[in-house]
Amino acid sequence: MSEYSAVRIDKYLWAVRIYKTRSLAANACRMGRVIIDGNPVKPSKLISGNEILVVRKPPVNFTFRILFPIENRVSAKLAVNYAEDLTPENEKLKATYHGTGIAGFRKKGAGRPTKKERRTIGRWQDDFHNGI
Repeated sequence: MSEYSAVRIDKYLWAVRIYKTRSLAANACRMGRVIIDGNPVKPSKLISGNEILVVRKPPVNFTFRILFPIENRVSAKLAVNYAEDLTPENEKLKATYHGTGIAGFRKKGAGRPTKKERRTIGRWQDDFHNGI
């Protein structure tokens, strides 16, 4: 197959390192989390290039422009040559804050939080997640 001919979307997502495995990419397509030009796609959808790709990895919606469809996985340095990242900065910030959470600061060895401390931590987390 020629390097720039039509390629299945699940192979492309794996090749440019948007998903770690091809099966994860295919499952995301089946769940409706991969959208091309405003329409959810199946894993077998053939792409040809210059299409807008939205990948929903909750809580973030990543946006890419498909520059050249490829079938074989490439290094992370080369992957930027095949997909242009159009993701807005506020979406990228969601990715950085998602896994961190606010657990509060405790000295090492101080033990578990008391009931009052857990309630306070819970209020902080609610405020953080609600954008206050």
